[in-house]
Parts: sequence; structure tokens; C-alpha cells
Amino acid sequence: MIQPKDKKDRDTIFSEPLFRSPFYDFFASQETEGHWYNWNGYKSPTILSDEELEYFSIRSTCSVFDITPLNKYRIVGPQAEEFLNKLTVRDVTKQNVATVKYTLWCDQEGFVIDDGTLFRISDNDFRLCSQEKHLPWLIDTSHGFDVEIIDETKHICGISLQGPTAASILRLLGVNGIDNLKPFHLFQTKISNMPIMISRTGFTGDLGYEIFMKNNVANKIIERVWKAGANHGLTAIGYNALNMARIEAGFIVANIDFISSDHAIRPNRCRRPEDLGLGWLVDLNKGFFNGKKAIVNSKKENGTASKIYALEIDGKEPVEGSIIYYNKKEEVGTVTSAIWSPMAKKSIALAQLELGSTNSIMDNLWVEIYALKELQYYKLMKKVTVVKPPFINLARRSACPPFNY
Repeated sequence: MIQPKDKKDRDTIFSEPLFRSPFYDFFASQETEGHWYNWNGYKSPTILSDEELEYFSIRSTCSVFDITPLNKYRIVGPQAEEFLNKLTVRDVTKQNVATVKYTLWCDQEGFVIDDGTLFRISDNDFRLCSQEKHLPWLIDTSHGFDVEIIDETKHICGISLQGPTAASILRLLGVNGIDNLKPFHLFQTKISNMPIMISRTGFTGDLGYEIFMKNNVANKIIERVWKAGANHGLTAIGYNALNMARIEAGFIVANIDFISSDHAIRPNRCRRPEDLGLGWLVDLNKGFFNGKKAIVNSKKENGTASKIYALEIDGKEPVEGSIIYYNKKEEVGTVTSAIWSPMAKKSIALAQLELGSTNSIMDNLWVEIYALKELQYYKLMKKVTVVKPPFINLARRSACPPFNY
């Protein structure tokens, strides 16, 4: 049995008591130099032991991360498909049972409210997972549809297994069919006679799986997963390691890389799908959906001024939050996420930039950095190159059957 560490003051750093995931005791037992943060009202780890070692478990062996705090909404009923087709930008009528789709939903002005994953469990049964809370909005927009909206966040928990040995661990657990599970597909099965739903999804750009279950089997499941991973380098990780991997994959996060229209105070901070590099998700051939008219009109006007770009930056200095300049003089945007990528061996970043369409501007971009040296800060201007994401592209992410490590 996994025993949690005894830390009486564990929650005193937070202004309000936080929920504890059913996996909390397990992750607390793995803490050596842990740091915790508030994720959607849950106490979640940023670092458990060593950020770099946790990151390399994603890329070299396997990591386990607690995804319980994700908002999870069950949408069921005879008109569930029709409702979700109106709600989201993709054509839900084309989504097969036992598949997962990455999608967006917008307000009536075509500005992105949030992104997330839509699981089609059966013809009239869906689960929508998102970063932000949307229950009141979902209930309001479902008026007139024969559907039921259920907030499963506190009743369904989950873990994410990410890394090259993830499939090997699941084979040891007796998960039949794992070799035939394609990316963005799901199936329901059992581990030691305990029901789970497993999908080949994740937020790392690597081979990975997400496992959902009821709270009452969480402790037994994580114990079996941990035991099976003992000889496969399984490492418990916090958000910081996951964040490094998601930046390498070029994935964006609401209210970090863009401001959700629900949170934006100034109208010019809102973004449409095209501005986020996600115009390919929008199916304009289907019928009405939230924001369709505004998105069509925006395409005629070439969208908003600011868009998200992937960047490679000279040097190794930290650049998150730094300002981007054209010709070292004219401010054109801000870095939203950045790391030194151990895989790409480069400084990489995502940024909101106002560049227009001329290559001359893209070829003359610089980032302003203030670097600390000998107790003094020095201003540096480093060359910026606009690239196409992802920053790394791993064949094992989509290999089916998955490589045997």
C-alpha cells in the first residue's frame, strides 16, 4: 500500500482549501522537492522531485500525470450529436463512435471560448474535457435540445501515461487490444476486473494514453500501474515537465497563449480559430454553429491583427514574457510560452505577433532579453526565426502498433 508523507502544513500556502484528487496520496508519496499549485480547485504538483528528470521520463521511458482536475462534462441524450454540432466548430456527425476529436467552441462573435477534447463513447453519449469551467454555459446553450449535461469532474478521475514505454506497461497490466488502438481512438476495458476507459491521447506530442475511471477504484489502479512500470522507468511528474513537452509539441493553452473570450477584458485580446493556427478545425460546410457567420466574415477581412507563431530563438537565455521587435525598434508582439528544448537543442517559443503577410518583416525579428550576469542585468537582442510547429515530430506518437520498448 502506498503511504502518503506526513506534512501537516501541506495546504497552508493556499488561501482556500483545495480538493484532493483520489491519486493525491500516491503523488504526495513520490514528492522529494515538491511544489504544488491550484489547478481548477485541486491541489496539483508542479514538480515532485526533479523537473529535468521528470521531463526526460516523458521522452525516454514513461511518465504518469494526474489529469483528474480537467473539467469533464458528460453530454447524453437523443440530440447530443445535434447539440454538440451546434456548439463546436468541427462536424460531430462525422465523428465515429470510440474516437476522440480535438476541437474548439466559440461565442457568437466567432472568438474562441476554449479548446478541448470530445470523446464519442456511443451514438448518444459524449464526454467533453476542457481546461476552463463551462457548466452554466453548456446548460444555457442546450436549451431546446433533448440532452442532459452532467459535470463528472469530481466523480471521474484520470491519469495520463506518456512516453515510449507506455504501451509496454499497459501490456503488462493485461490491457488487451492496446496494440490495435490508433491515435485519437478509445475503448473500454478492465484492469484487474476494474472498469476503465482508455484513449490514445495526451498533451506531449509523444506516445501516450489517458485512462479514466471512477474514484472508488483509483488507488488500486494506480498501485497496479506503478508496479507494472517498475522495470520500464515509470516516473510520477508534475505540470512543469508536462509543460516542456507540450511546448515542444506546439500545443497552446487557454489563458496562457491566448485569452479566452470569457476572460478577455479588452475586445482586441479575443482571438478567432484562424488567429491561433487552428483554422483547419473549422468546418464551414456544416450547418449553423456558434460564431459561424462571424468567422466567415473574418476570413474575408483576413482575421484579427495578432496571431500565434512558433519561434526559434538564438541563444539559451530565458525568453518567456519577452517582447518581440521588428528591426530591433518596432514592437510586434510578446512571447507567451518558451523553453530551452532538450530534444530540439534550441530555444523555442510560442508568441502572439502582429506581422502582416510580408516576408521582410518575418526575416527581421528580434527578442529583447534582460540577462543576469555578475549581479547585473544586461539587455540582449537575439535573432528570432518563425518556424512551423511542432518543434519536434516523433514517429512513435502515431505508430500503430506502438513500438515495443
